[in-house]
Amino acid sequence: MIVKEVNPHFEEYLFNWNETYQFLVGGYGSSKSYHTALKILLKLLKEKRTALVIREVFDTHRDSTFALFEEIIEELSLNRAVTPLSSPLQLRFANGSRIMFKGMDNPAKLKSVHNISLIWIEECSEVKYEGFKELIGRLRHPKLDLHMICTTNPVGTSNWTYRHFFRDERNKRYILDDQELYKKRTIVSGDTYYHHSTALDNLFLPESYVKQLDGLKRYDPDLYRIARQGRFGVNGVRVLPQFEVLPHEQAEECIANISRPIFRTGMDFGFEESYNAVIRLAVDPEKKHLYIYWEYYKNKMTDDRTAEELRELAEKQEVIKADSAEPKSIQYFRQQGFRMVAARKFQGSRLQYTKKVKRFKKIICSDRCQNAIYELQTLTYAKDKDGALIEDEFTIDPHTLSAIWYALDDYEVADLKESSSERTRPNRERRK
Repeated sequence: MIVKEVNPHFEEYLFNWNETYQFLVGGYGSSKSYHTALKILLKLLKEKRTALVIREVFDTHRDSTFALFEEIIEELSLNRAVTPLSSPLQLRFANGSRIMFKGMDNPAKLKSVHNISLIWIEECSEVKYEGFKELIGRLRHPKLDLHMICTTNPVGTSNWTYRHFFRDERNKRYILDDQELYKKRTIVSGDTYYHHSTALDNLFLPESYVKQLDGLKRYDPDLYRIARQGRFGVNGVRVLPQFEVLPHEQAEECIANISRPIFRTGMDFGFEESYNAVIRLAVDPEKKHLYIYWEYYKNKMTDDRTAEELRELAEKQEVIKADSAEPKSIQYFRQQGFRMVAARKFQGSRLQYTKKVKRFKKIICSDRCQNAIYELQTLTYAKDKDGALIEDEFTIDPHTLSAIWYALDDYEVADLKESSSERTRPNRERRK
């Protein structure tokens, strides 16, 4: 008989083993890690199992997860039932159960692990998505039910944890609205149990700690959202806060109502991990609105295959401003009948191009341009080692933004005067 006072918000979670996957997200000090360690201990005391506890870096276990288990073992006087061992790092149970601690920084050591029926990934947002999928493959046992528990503080919506467990805009996967989770606190969706917590759910926290978290709101709203509210969101300063999405038909209608629209097309080259990105734009020079209404976005495509898929642009003789760093590709497209020219690149051009795009009062994107939405809607600036913004570097490599840079190569948002040699007629057929 074990008697232990726990936080009420975690009581049901402690003994819920109905779903294969359990995803816990919460703010600092919410006690999600403590209750997960307790949950696993209780399970392995009752059933003979081998469990695996994972962190991205193995060396972080000793002062975090391993120390947490030791604390609970001491607190519940389980020293005779569970023995912590430091070499290799593990917990041995009198009934034959075992907990092993591994890091994803040495994945080769996972290959020797067999008959794992329970995996806990602590701070799972730090683990790479490929590592997460590898761990799913390691979760197997001939007889026992399988369970994987993921615990994390929320990070940006671009992190794989959000895209896997909630929504992935690029691949059009919608599993659960995170706002619904924040409201209901626990939800079961399919074979996944979701649990949200904050510092207020931990009745053992001193009031001074909660006040300290509340103070973050005044000077670090991003950290306040993560640490105090335990919610996903955009981390950092958005590059294009005026970016918005419209249904394609509405965007088309807005473009049709521009008195003197300016149309432009830009292309960024890529192959292996980067992408060939083509963006077609319409500019309202009076309102200073930029419309993104068509995109092409593929990688691992040779120039000949890409040219074939973009044949429509050659037939319409659209001028395509492309990345000047790829002169061979530009020459190839020209030989294939494309009106492709190199966009200018110069010292500081990334910053100047970004500032140009930011001058638009609105950037309106068709909902058909899913890759532009994915890259630009939550695009944030990178930071240097001192936490200062780097105005020409971003947290991802946004190929659609590069294509927009090149498309607007010879324009200034102040007046956006067209050059007479490259005037494009406002033909609705181009936008189909």
